[in-house]
Amino acid sequence: MKDLHEEIDSNVKRALAEDIGAGDLTASLIPDGKELTADVISREDAVLCGVQWFEACFLTLAPETKIDWLAGDGDWIQADQKLCEIKGDARALLTAERSALNFLQMLSAVATQTKRFADVIAGTKAVIVDTRKTLPGLRMAQKYAVKCGGGINHRLGLYDGILIKENHIMAAGGIGPALRKAQEIAPPNVFIQIEVESLQELQEALTAGATMVLLDNFTLNQLSDAVALTRQQAGERVILEASGNITLQTVRQVAETGVDRISIGSLTKNVQAIDLSMRFE
Repeated sequence: MKDLHEEIDSNVKRALAEDIGAGDLTASLIPDGKELTADVISREDAVLCGVQWFEACFLTLAPETKIDWLAGDGDWIQADQKLCEIKGDARALLTAERSALNFLQMLSAVATQTKRFADVIAGTKAVIVDTRKTLPGLRMAQKYAVKCGGGINHRLGLYDGILIKENHIMAAGGIGPALRKAQEIAPPNVFIQIEVESLQELQEALTAGATMVLLDNFTLNQLSDAVALTRQQAGERVILEASGNITLQTVRQVAETGVDRISIGSLTKNVQAIDLSMRFE
């Protein structure tokens, strides 16, 4: 597993290669060696995220580039706010501009949407959790953005957590057999979570020793009943997570049922980029 710095380097190199190809034809209009200064401005209120990806786009092409930030990852920024000033080789700035802004706009969007959900459930015991419904090749980046927005990460991939879903249960022969097999094969410190679709399945999971249960597409009444059943039989030993078509309009009601976690696939799947612009002086 790459660390964050390795992931940023990999993300940025792929993005630049995709955009530049054999060379930036338009940037060749600029005299070689010319230096420019540019400002990045936010056009809307948002949570800033992606500073390291943004910087890496410019520094990869021109290591002498100077970037002075007036805000950092996780900061709430406002429309028309100046975020940073960039000074450096004009060709490099123009070539890296689009890739750099793409990262900053996308990651700020994920962080901003996460904060919206987190703010709505403030004061409850629940936390907002992401999923594996991420943009291909950008999972670690998007999960970093979720944390900047006040959420927490679920498993990064198929290798660092076990989530037993409907098809796994069917193939394994039932909830009990699936859980027992998972308990046999799970490496140390790897969590085991099982998805259930009814109170009857929840009861089976609790009887089989589940410690982490995903309540999939439960109604509000079913979620409340699931919390009551679980606390009665297992106390706080079992972590309950609600999932399935949860929106900003419904998430508070879901949190108030007493679940521990609420997973939201749209945080990383349905991304509407934050409007940022880069203007040269």
